[in-house]
Amino acid sequence: MRALLPTLLLASPLALAGNIYKYTDANGVTTYTDQRVEGAQVIVFRDAMVENVDREVYVTKRRHAGGETLIVHNDLYAPVEIRLTVSNAQNVLGAPSEPINWVLPPRQQIRLVTLQPTADGAPSYDYRLEHALGDPRAEQTLTHYPLPWRGGPFRMTQGPGGRYSHTGLKGRYAIDIAMPEGTPIVAARAGQVVKIENNQSGRGTNPSGNFVRLLHDDGTMSVYLHLKRGSVQVREGERINPGQLLALSGNTGNSTGPHLHFVVQKNVGLQTVSIPFEFAQPVDSLPNFAIGGEP
Repeated sequence: MRALLPTLLLASPLALAGNIYKYTDANGVTTYTDQRVEGAQVIVFRDAMVENVDREVYVTKRRHAGGETLIVHNDLYAPVEIRLTVSNAQNVLGAPSEPINWVLPPRQQIRLVTLQPTADGAPSYDYRLEHALGDPRAEQTLTHYPLPWRGGPFRMTQGPGGRYSHTGLKGRYAIDIAMPEGTPIVAARAGQVVKIENNQSGRGTNPSGNFVRLLHDDGTMSVYLHLKRGSVQVREGERINPGQLLALSGNTGNSTGPHLHFVVQKNVGLQTVSIPFEFAQPVDSLPNFAIGGEP
């Protein structure tokens, strides 16, 4: 049996990060707490985002009388920046000397290159596709977010540039909030669902666990990670309103304790990275969507 993480009250109005402890008593009950207990294990949230979209952003070839055309597809509900490089071209015309950069809108495709064979021999070439979620021209218009959950108050256990995992480009400015499994997680702002994962149990195969990624109207994105299996209530392509239920918090993926990993990201040029934001109220207070949010 596992006891729920207790309500965490702080004397200070500031949401300071601190340790969360895990221990199992003589009756086999597992408890998570912010109070130091002799023999308790310190919970370390080693978050790492892995989100492979190669199946949704890819190249196909179309052969025709004039040669062969390379078509780039974006099956995602978000724009992607792409770079197509053609190299080692032999016996073909039309091979670009420099990489081709493009921003491909959601659910679209584009014919980027047509290669024509010459009479000199068998045509051959190599190509490489690079891509990143989001439009690099996007400009962040909101920096103060409502608390994206119902209930509490809870406690921030790791903030930007945290000791354990918030050091990489994708998660540098992420925030971890310890909370009981099953806490309702809601959209911090309006957007469209880009991608979800809902079937992972335990550590699974993806360090992110179950998650929801939203694309905001200003082109930035928010991601809600480590959600409970089977709890995601939204579908890819769906338009979401602020405060709408997305899923329930969980303990899936590379997580050793129940918590929400929340991060805001944008594309800065073929690289999707986390960007600074703040919560509009202390984490250790009850959520109020009247504070902060969309202008």
